[in-house]
Amino acid sequence: MRNIYQSFSYIPHFLSIVVVCGFIVMFTTTDTGLFNKILMTFGLPQQQFLSDPSWFRTVYVSSGVWQGAGWSSIIYFSSLSAISHSLYEAADIDGANRFQKIRYISLPGMAPTIITIMLLNMGNLFAVGFEKVFLLYSPITYVTSDVLSTYVYRSGFMNQEYSFASAVGFFNSIIRLILLVLFNYLAKKVVHESLW
Repeated sequence: MRNIYQSFSYIPHFLSIVVVCGFIVMFTTTDTGLFNKILMTFGLPQQQFLSDPSWFRTVYVSSGVWQGAGWSSIIYFSSLSAISHSLYEAADIDGANRFQKIRYISLPGMAPTIITIMLLNMGNLFAVGFEKVFLLYSPITYVTSDVLSTYVYRSGFMNQEYSFASAVGFFNSIIRLILLVLFNYLAKKVVHESLW
């Protein structure tokens, strides 16, 4: 059972975003979707997950966790395996409990990896996945699903406001650059780890 769960959690990272969105649509359809069947089993009403604006963020974020959990676990497990076992053995001899080993050995040993991934994600903070939002949203859910990249797309290609879309895209890039430089500076000052 554990192997099936692990395979299911690793798969989404290596699949095309179109295939992942296809899974999401299949899981959330009103009549035959897995989530609505589970709700019906417990006597709860069916939900229109992708056509109800109040559900879009929940579906987007939870599917993002599902999509990235496998890859993130590989990265963090490899970071943990690089920590010397002699440190844990010394902590056992000194009487450290599990939480003390996590606080004083595991987290400091993983700090470079954590900081690097955090900084890379900060650079992409305003670059929320265009493809995934574009494949899942509809005019009904624009109120909660429309992000900067889809707004630029609709302004530029659908409304033919090319100069405005270019300005918004440029502004987005500048904000991302500022955030990346700022968080890199903070990481260097606070934990002495940074990208440059």
